[in-house]
Amino acid sequence: MDVEDTNDADRYRAPALDKGLDILELLSEQKEGLTRAEITKLLGRNASEMYRMLERLVARQYVVRSPGGDRYSLSLKLYALAHRHPPMNRLISEALPVMQRFADTAEQSVHLAVYDRGNLLVIAQVDGPGTWGISVRLGSRVGLIDTGSGRVMLAFQTPEQREHMLAEHTKVKGEITLDAGALEAAYRQIREDGFSRKDSAQTVGVTDVTFPLLGPSGQAIAALTCPYLRRIDEYVAPSIEDVTALLKEAAAGLSIFPAAPGQDSG
Repeated sequence: MDVEDTNDADRYRAPALDKGLDILELLSEQKEGLTRAEITKLLGRNASEMYRMLERLVARQYVVRSPGGDRYSLSLKLYALAHRHPPMNRLISEALPVMQRFADTAEQSVHLAVYDRGNLLVIAQVDGPGTWGISVRLGSRVGLIDTGSGRVMLAFQTPEQREHMLAEHTKVKGEITLDAGALEAAYRQIREDGFSRKDSAQTVGVTDVTFPLLGPSGQAIAALTCPYLRRIDEYVAPSIEDVTALLKEAAAGLSIFPAAPGQDSG
């Protein structure tokens, strides 16, 4: 940072805002919340200024107190605000009709996930038209390492961005640990193929088919996944090859960037 940048940073300082953001960022990393004393100690701040800031964050419903009143944690307000954010709304609104057409034609469910603080967040979900199927709940957090969605998101990033995402990663319940060599091999194969199709690491009998939604820079901004279930009765449903082709078409229609390697037509 040069002298001019430093002067600008000093000129536009907003200490109260910085304190509030420090608290929100700290609480975002805590599963059980923190006491006011813990927050004060971890941030190295004055106790009285932390008290005032916490009271305002509680009043504005960004932070909630525990029933006993001694611990603070994030509310869901930031989550709600993020999903009112126009780019996210636009992605969901554009994706849902495409996902619905896919589900109706493929006779399978489909979900859309984006990267969020070390794992993936499911932001859209459409069920297949049949009387049975498998789906991932809207708002669920799914693993970055052992899911088709996670691996596709990681595969279509720059090495620097992938390193950052892996550094932020925290294991979700039941997530399988894989070594770095296996992951790197998976990324190379996914980039070569343009998509991922693998047996689910979470559910027996499910094959996860995943394509990236690519942004202007060619990096994945979201992952579109069909947890494919094969019919074994007399009903003839679309095959996994048919479903893969349909999902490829859906993802290409939602991508901003031209087709990824392995996703060219033909």
